[in-house]
Amino acid sequence: MRPYRDPAGTTGPEAAVHAGSYGFTPAYNPAPPAGSQPRGMAWPVRSGLVPPLADGIIARPETAPGLEAALIPGAAIALVPGRAAGAPGGLGSSGKTQLAAWLAGSLWQSRTVDLLAWVTATSRASILSGYVQAAAQLGLDHGEDVETVAARFTAWLDGTARPWLVVLDDLRDAADLAGLWPAGPVGRVLITAADAAAVPGEHGVLAQGVPAFSIREALNYLSGRLTTDPDQRGGAIDLAGALSCEPAALAQAAAVIISTGIRCRDYRDYLLQQQAQPAAGDGEPPAVAGLTWTVSASHAEQLAPGAGTWPLLVLVALLDGHGIPGTVLTAPAACQYLAEGAGRPPDPQRAWPALLVLERAGLVTVDPASTPPAVWISPGLQAAARASAPPDLLDRAARAAADALVQAWPAGQPRSELAARLRSCAASLRLARGDALWASGGIPRLLLAAGQSLEAAGLTGPAVTWWRELAADSQRLLGPAHPDTLVAGGQLAAALLAAGQPAEAVTWFGWLASSLASMLGPDHPGTIAAQVSLGRALTAAGQPDQALPVLDEAAARSERAGGPADAGTVAAREEYAAACLAAGKPAEAIRCYKRLLADRERLHRPGHPGTVTVRLRLAGAYLAAGKAKDAIAQHKTVLAGREDTLGPDHPDTLAARAGLAAACDAAG
Repeated sequence: MRPYRDPAGTTGPEAAVHAGSYGFTPAYNPAPPAGSQPRGMAWPVRSGLVPPLADGIIARPETAPGLEAALIPGAAIALVPGRAAGAPGGLGSSGKTQLAAWLAGSLWQSRTVDLLAWVTATSRASILSGYVQAAAQLGLDHGEDVETVAARFTAWLDGTARPWLVVLDDLRDAADLAGLWPAGPVGRVLITAADAAAVPGEHGVLAQGVPAFSIREALNYLSGRLTTDPDQRGGAIDLAGALSCEPAALAQAAAVIISTGIRCRDYRDYLLQQQAQPAAGDGEPPAVAGLTWTVSASHAEQLAPGAGTWPLLVLVALLDGHGIPGTVLTAPAACQYLAEGAGRPPDPQRAWPALLVLERAGLVTVDPASTPPAVWISPGLQAAARASAPPDLLDRAARAAADALVQAWPAGQPRSELAARLRSCAASLRLARGDALWASGGIPRLLLAAGQSLEAAGLTGPAVTWWRELAADSQRLLGPAHPDTLVAGGQLAAALLAAGQPAEAVTWFGWLASSLASMLGPDHPGTIAAQVSLGRALTAAGQPDQALPVLDEAAARSERAGGPADAGTVAAREEYAAACLAAGKPAEAIRCYKRLLADRERLHRPGHPGTVTVRLRLAGAYLAAGKAKDAIAQHKTVLAGREDTLGPDHPDTLAARAGLAAACDAAG
């Protein structure tokens, strides 16, 4: 079995109980509390990555009339597929997201709204991340867990007098909006969804069906795109009819027509010839609208022979198409993957030009102005490309994408927009081709990075879901006794505890401690660390009496193996003291904390954070025992140390002063 190793050098199953970041995302360090809004904030405020408007975008007076007039303050509108939203066998496109982007841009440019928040709504994690990003720009993120920040953001929406628009793009499950509905008398809510069932039935949402273009709109679109040579419009009405006026198919057709200089009639005739080709097996002939993307893909290869446009399209089809960070597609792993397909050395200078060729062929949209540049691709096209690619290419693309995502991951920015987009890409990749990522025989680094990023961002609920699925995958693919399966189980247990689900955390920590004891022995540091975590979970679950013998045994084993100053021994003793306090045994807690404080003062300076923490816990134990004077004395010692080392106005000094005041109040 491949031993697990984290960057600190820990190997084997004991890594399951280590809380390190594995070199990806250090813990989120919240900023000091701020006011409700940053001083001197400039309005209007725009949050989120709005998709760029497509070339030749048109108003939809016939197929989506009156939308702008209906989107008034207090209104919530959902754009869902309408009648004839796309040709059978086509890409299922009706232009909902483009219509939403056009409406949002219109309100923004006219200064009708003071806040525009564009939120990708493909999962609860992405919704929460979008809310936190908006909250941060409004000065509402004080570093708490994201559910708290999101609640503060929705409360702000409900109470503000500033007009706002929240766009929830590509909502897939109404349950993801539980407790997160944006409402307010001056606000507008605009939803796009590929399935009307995903739209919440409450909140008075008006569902607006968005079909494909009308024939008049399709002709207006083609006329607007084909302006250089009017002769190219010959046969436009027949082409629009053949493509069932599907917006995505028309966009791809227009891109090829513009690039090649042919006429609409010639393009339609070519499509009909392709449709007439014998189908594989006994399958039905493909729909004409479902062929435009294959023509565009072939055209891209002709525009840049050997550039790897087809392998690049397959890679893009595996990621979240709502703004893929360009740094992923130009990362060393992506360049190596493209070079392998073309039989040449990797060249970072080739990846981006290949992407621009895909854009020229109408397959992707690139926004070079965002930071980093972002790439959009429709879900329908992604599904079609995945269905057409051979399995070996899909697997190679999946592994390259996973490595590229890790290489592009930002350090120390778990709540950033970039980190949120990378997490979404990781989730899409896992859903599309997850098993291919496990070829190395262990948990893929990307899946660890994404889970730890969720935790570091304070996305406790999504983190539990992620680790639960990862633990199940690891048991299925590696087996229940594999070291990495223990890693996944340990991460799930810790996530459950952080999410306030201690009862289930007890089950997982118990399984982990038992498994490690069998594999490593009861005196191994990894086993002892798992026992300490189990004791902590038992205390959190309201079972401190059951926690005490577990923690007492862990402390004794750790002290025999590593001595009284060993980190495992200290951790076990601290948890034991906390369990004593929770069990209503303050005298025993005081005895433990006094011993711990003496050890801390001997090993560290008095102002060391660990020493201060133990002293404050000792003060709490004194208060629980009714010894207020002793508690006050400990708080005074902490305050004096803070004032000497940090000054009278430092936030930690102010917190120490508040702690002393609270102790004095408790003493009466």
